[in-house]
Amino acid sequence: MTRAVISPVPSSSLPPLDRVARRVNEISTLPAVALKVVEVANDPDSGAAEMKAVMESDAALAARVLRCVNSSAYAVRTRITNLQQAIAYLGLKQIRNLAITASVGELFKAGDNILTYSRPGLWKHFVSVGLCARLIAMRLRMAEFEDIFLAGLLHDIGIILEDEHDHQNFVRVISSLDGQQSLTEAEREHLSYDHTQLGRRIAEAWGFPETVQAAIRFHHNSQAYRGTAAETDGVRCVEVANLICTLKGFTSVGHKLVRFSPHVLSHLSLTKEDIAILAEDLDAAVSTNAGLFSI
Repeated sequence: MTRAVISPVPSSSLPPLDRVARRVNEISTLPAVALKVVEVANDPDSGAAEMKAVMESDAALAARVLRCVNSSAYAVRTRITNLQQAIAYLGLKQIRNLAITASVGELFKAGDNILTYSRPGLWKHFVSVGLCARLIAMRLRMAEFEDIFLAGLLHDIGIILEDEHDHQNFVRVISSLDGQQSLTEAEREHLSYDHTQLGRRIAEAWGFPETVQAAIRFHHNSQAYRGTAAETDGVRCVEVANLICTLKGFTSVGHKLVRFSPHVLSHLSLTKEDIAILAEDLDAAVSTNAGLFSI
């Protein structure tokens, strides 16, 4: 009896979201070593030795991480010269965050501006929201503030993936923005999906923590998320950070398009005075972490 061979579904017949997600995964937008770093950081049975072995497999990535560790952001008294010292000083999650920052930053090295949108501008938004989300989490004494930094850093990963892998339609999205529609509304009109849906799909495939996946999907509407209390608060931190950064001019696509629910502030017990203080603290954090913007 001849066994039937099931052919993969042609990309052209897939819904737009599935088609672009397949393209991203086939091209492996993040290097394998970065994904392995995430895997090691997520594994409770892994430690410094495993992280060091993974990082050593990519000399260029290791060098970029060491350069960041020795920047003013971490105020090391004695220069750190090797990965073992760096991991011991910062811990697995901060090393993971630096490795992912360095790897994702490579996506922004090339690309033309589209009207108000630019890749350098989007990268500044990524890093600023990551820093601001961590500030909020630390102010509220949340234990997993490094996961919340990563969630803030990657919250708009879907935008750069649209630019990379669905470029012609992405140009139509940016060209259509008039200050009336939100970005997600314009995306759904021209792409049939939005950056939060694509970003969540890819973050899940890459094995990022649930807080990161949830923030990517729900950073415009944290009230719609149904997760643990800690995960939900992480998403709220990213939503508030996205608002603060956008209002300060660190926008994702060059327009201040954020629509915000005041209920998020009440859930986090944040006042208007808290927001003003956080906005000031963000200026200092951006200055201290200047190296991340050009990693």
